[in-house]
Amino acid sequence: MTFTFRLVIFLGINFGVLALGSLSMGGGPASEWYVNLNQAPWTPPGWVFGVAWFSLMLCFSIYMALLWKASTTLTVKILYFLQVLLNGSWNYAFFNQHLVLLALIIILSLLTTVVVLAFNQRKELGVYTLFAFPYMIWLTIAISLNAYIYLYN
Repeated sequence: MTFTFRLVIFLGINFGVLALGSLSMGGGPASEWYVNLNQAPWTPPGWVFGVAWFSLMLCFSIYMALLWKASTTLTVKILYFLQVLLNGSWNYAFFNQHLVLLALIIILSLLTTVVVLAFNQRKELGVYTLFAFPYMIWLTIAISLNAYIYLYN
């Protein structure tokens, strides 16, 4: 499998999960429930989320396309698909079901999964591991936003 083919597959999976997550949000950030929450003062404007997720999934897809060739271990596959499951379920738990604590647990688990994946595979990819860093940074910000909503609502 060529890098380009693997990249197209990971782009499809990662952006597909984002699309499913968006469909499962109900009213999402425009909903009355979300708008009336006490939100963190550092909550970025809505358009930032779209730009961020597009950029993150592009970088993470490149990372995974490189990693999939460099490491064929079952652990990589399990961690990647766990990441897919967690990423796809956060929107549903948070926006659709308003289960803020469960969403916080999901996103903490998601960050842990991505960190473990990157840390365990850093020898195989070396400097290319940096492609996973934007995802980890954004998840840390998202955790702070989710935790603020949990603590102050």
